[in-house]
Amino acid sequence: MRTIIDGHLDLAWNATSFDRDLRLSQDEIRTREQLMTDLKSRTRGTTCFPELQAGKIQVCIATLLARSGPATDRQTGYARTDLDFAHHIGAYAAAHAQLACYHLWEQQGAIRWIRTLADLEDHWTKCNGESEPPLGMILSMEGADPISDPDELPYWFGAGLRAIGLSHYGHGQYAAGTAVEGGLTEKGEQLLDAMAKLGMGLDVTHLADQAMEQAFDRFTGVLWASHHNSRTLVPGQRQLSDQQMKSVIEHDGVVGVAFDAWMMYPGWARGETDPNVVSIEAAADHIDYVCQMAGNTKHSAIGSDLDGGFGTEQTPGDLNSIADMQRLDGILSRRGYSDDDLNAIFHGNWMRTFRKLFGGCAQ
Repeated sequence: MRTIIDGHLDLAWNATSFDRDLRLSQDEIRTREQLMTDLKSRTRGTTCFPELQAGKIQVCIATLLARSGPATDRQTGYARTDLDFAHHIGAYAAAHAQLACYHLWEQQGAIRWIRTLADLEDHWTKCNGESEPPLGMILSMEGADPISDPDELPYWFGAGLRAIGLSHYGHGQYAAGTAVEGGLTEKGEQLLDAMAKLGMGLDVTHLADQAMEQAFDRFTGVLWASHHNSRTLVPGQRQLSDQQMKSVIEHDGVVGVAFDAWMMYPGWARGETDPNVVSIEAAADHIDYVCQMAGNTKHSAIGSDLDGGFGTEQTPGDLNSIADMQRLDGILSRRGYSDDDLNAIFHGNWMRTFRKLFGGCAQ
């Protein structure tokens, strides 16, 4: 079984928004949700600490997810407020609830919070000698609206944040995101500059096309696309175009394949399409596409986004648990990928990226 680094998991959002105790087994979580009908993903979750261990997922980028902005409707799970838009009180508070969740998991020994290069190397070494190591966690923010102002960034860095995606869905205060058009705002440009100064990473995922192009031109630090698939294989603005993929590669970044079936099957209709129309083979198709674009295996990785607001009703039909990502090993091996290639895709490319990131971080 190969060691996996997953570049995108919304762990604390699942815990705080959906009342899921991720320390429990998958069966226990599903049993507890049998009488819940608020979400189609109830009883269909794939991701918890036991399943992460079963799948040998030893490091992940975990998120703070709480969006705000002028075009964001009020809804449960994405707290926001219009009472003081300048400070985004709802998003700020929701992000801190998730931050507290990570602190609790750290105290309980469920995660090792990776804040420095020394932390990263220590965790990586210890994983080789531990039968059930805790999950190594690098903290990112998906949608930067909890950050009231770019001047606030040192506070968030001190709180353990090491990477940021400027937008999520719709228009935020820093950039246009998925499903809308637009670019970076003036504050978005300021935030990118402040991130580069502190040595924080940029996740270009969810940026609208214009905003992404501007970010490529402006940002001088380490960047990646944590959970993105190919727009050529599955059309849609949420996916990376060939040129965007080339730009990530030119910046020595990585593209993490996402396991959201909506991003793996053309014409997927949420809540309607049968998951069995797509399999984990589709994830291998997107991995292979990145490798073909790069001409090597140095820029393809995994960023599953599993339980990112969906469960097995919107994953490949042959995926029941996040541990099933290990099936990529056999699939890619049969396609001619070597052991070195597979180690790069499963974890090596993320490790190279993290070493660059932490090597440039403020201490």
